[in-house]
Parts: sequence; C-alpha cells; structure tokens
Amino acid sequence: MVSKKENTARSVALKVLQEVFEKGAYSNIALNKELQIADLSETDKHLVTELVYGTVARKITLEWYLAHEIKDRDKLDSWVYLLLMLSLYQIIYLDKIPAHAVVHEAVQIAKRGRGTDKFVNAVLRSLLAKPLPDIATIKRKNKRLSVQYSAPVWLVKTLIEEYGDERAEAILQSLFTRNKASVRVTDVQQKDKLAEAFQAEPSHLSSVGLVKSSGYFAGTTAFQEGLVTIQDETSQLVAPTLKIEGWEEILDACAAPGGKTTHMASYLTSGHITALDLYDHKLALIEDNAKRLGVSQKIITRKLDATQVAEAFAPDSFDKILVDAPCSGIGLIRRKPDIKYNKEAGDFTSLQHVQLSILDSVCQTVKKGGIITYSTCTIVAKENQEVLQRFLESHPNFEQVELTHECTDIVHDGYLLITPEQYMTDGFFIGQVRRKS
Repeated sequence: MVSKKENTARSVALKVLQEVFEKGAYSNIALNKELQIADLSETDKHLVTELVYGTVARKITLEWYLAHEIKDRDKLDSWVYLLLMLSLYQIIYLDKIPAHAVVHEAVQIAKRGRGTDKFVNAVLRSLLAKPLPDIATIKRKNKRLSVQYSAPVWLVKTLIEEYGDERAEAILQSLFTRNKASVRVTDVQQKDKLAEAFQAEPSHLSSVGLVKSSGYFAGTTAFQEGLVTIQDETSQLVAPTLKIEGWEEILDACAAPGGKTTHMASYLTSGHITALDLYDHKLALIEDNAKRLGVSQKIITRKLDATQVAEAFAPDSFDKILVDAPCSGIGLIRRKPDIKYNKEAGDFTSLQHVQLSILDSVCQTVKKGGIITYSTCTIVAKENQEVLQRFLESHPNFEQVELTHECTDIVHDGYLLITPEQYMTDGFFIGQVRRKS
C-alpha cells in the first residue's frame, strides 16, 4: 500500500493510478479527488496530471517494455508494477526530468515494501543500461500498432476496418496530443472581446467556440457570469442542426450535464426544453448550468429513462428531439485515456440495442414534420451510421435529413463525422431524421 505520509507528486500520481487500475476509477475523477486533498504546489499538481494521464495513455506500450525485464508480473504487488510503469513513462517521455532523479524517487517510494527498493532500482537501471526493445520488430501489424499507440488490438482492428491503415494510424497518433481547452460563447457579439481576454482563438468548427492549447476557464469571471461555458467544439455543432426558431417544444432525451440543453435553450423565446436523465445528481447539474447561463425558465428537468419516453409522453408532444445517445465514448480517448481499456468490441452491439431502443421510444412523440437529431461521442459506425440506417429501415415514416457544414471534410453521406486527428477535438457524430407521416 502507498503510505499517506508521503505526499510527493509521484506518490500522489501512484495513488491515482492505483485507483484507476486496481479499483476501476475514472482517471479524471480520481485525479481531481486526489489533487483537492494533496498539499502540493501548482507546479507539482501539473506534474501529477502529466504523470497520470501520460502513464494511463501509454499503458500497453509501457507494459511491453517492462515485459522484457519482468518474467512474472503476477508475483509483484500491483503498486510496485504501477510504480515501474510510472517511472518508465518519465524516463521515456519526459525529457526535462533526469533519469537519475526518476530512479532515486522511485527507490524512495519503493522502500515502503521489504526489499522492493532494490528490485525497483535493478529493473530501472537495467532498462537504462541498454537501448529499449524495438517495437518495429513486432511482426503482426495489429499487435505492433497496439503496442506503438497503446491501443487494444480490437480497437486497432476496428479503426483499420473503418478508416484504412493510414487514417487509422493518424487517429491513434493524434490521441497523444493533449486536448485543447474550449468554450462556447453565449453572446456572439462579445466573442472577439472574450477571445482577447482569454488569449484564445476562434474555433475552426464552431461559430460560437473559442479554443486555446490549455487553460482553466471555470475559474474565470466570464464563466461565473455565464458569458462562456465549457463545451468541446464538436459538441457545439449539435444545437444548430435543429434549426430552432424559438417557439418549439423540444425534448432532450439524454441531457446531462446540460451543455447541449443550455445551447438549445439559448435559441428559444416562447418554447421550452424537457430535459431527461436517470439520476438526480445529473439533473442537478443541468439545473445548475441553466441557472448560471440564465436559461432556467426555458428548461424543465425530469427523471426518466429515455427508453420510456413513449410511455410518459403523448404522441405529437414535441416539435424537435435531441438524442445524445449513451455510447462507447471512443471519441473521448484523448482526454479520458482509460476508456480504451474498459471497452470491448462486443460492447458496440449491446450499445446499439440501447441506442435503437431510445430512438424507437422518442420517435413516437415527435410531431409530423418534426426532426430528431442523433449524436454520439464515438467514431464507430456500429453506433452511428448503422444505428440510423437500422432505425430508418424499421420506421418507414421517417427519412434522413442531410446535414451540411462549411468544413466539408466532416460531412459524409449527409452525416457529420469528426475524427480526432482532423481538428484535434473529440471524435463526434451527428445525424438527423424527419418524420414524414
């Protein structure tokens, strides 16, 4: 176990890694929790963040290197193995930290176990004494790319099947580029002023987006006053597809935490949004966001399973509907790297069943001529194009609405599909259907 008496950046990072890999915690949540209670300088907090996300993102690669030094990892205490991964990440990928300093710190932490410090010292010094094994020597392509980009073989295979070798590799490579900080501006007339204040640039994708390489927008006065809200550029593309005129009654079937809900509400005058979620604490997030952004009076929250919409609402209840569906989250790997280790190829089939169940339920409540926008934060066809194709096959009274965008490279067969390497954003999909009769 890691002693609570130690409170260095590396010991805190190790504790977070234990939460992620031993207890299945989400990396962002576990990291934020530990940073709040750790007595560390801002510099050390940044280091902890780098160590955690970097080690998680490179897990498979680091394991492959360590396998050349450790014959049976199962004989090691898990925290010792994680300490070696953490240390090797620094040695390989962080140029500003001298290798001897990494080894010294690792040995100090390892002294918590009997004789562990000598073992850790020996492994790390052995790795430093010779060139690292060459990943290029791995003969099987999928296995080689898996190790090179620290992606499970099933994910490598899926991306190659859908995007071809070259683009699949570009997607995988792009996931190591740190996520940009992005916000949606609530008053477009203040966009230039806010861009100057934040030293940010306009988004290439969203007309109401600002981006910068890094930043903490949530602590700014502009955020507290509701002038901006944190939302990825791709997510900002959803609300405009509904072409809201202001009077509509809209259903947001999977609304939390409310980014798209509040964006849609900003277009409303006399209309309202009914925002659904399964959990009270998530409904509270929607309400908090709506209050901060000044659109509370336009949003009604309700605790409800989206697959039960047809039972809870009458036919022809809504003019427009948004289904931001539960999905694998493959498009979020850049900022949530542990996602790729917690999924399997078989998940796509079970998720598709849920996604179709939601669409089948909500479509019974949209008016004739009304539209349903379907979006996900994944780039896998089985959760995107295939879902809408299957929906249309079983619902002949609906037709596809072809979407457009000034960035034509994200338009495919009338859908919007953004992969992570194109604009260094989340991966995202948006499609739309209309009720004909």
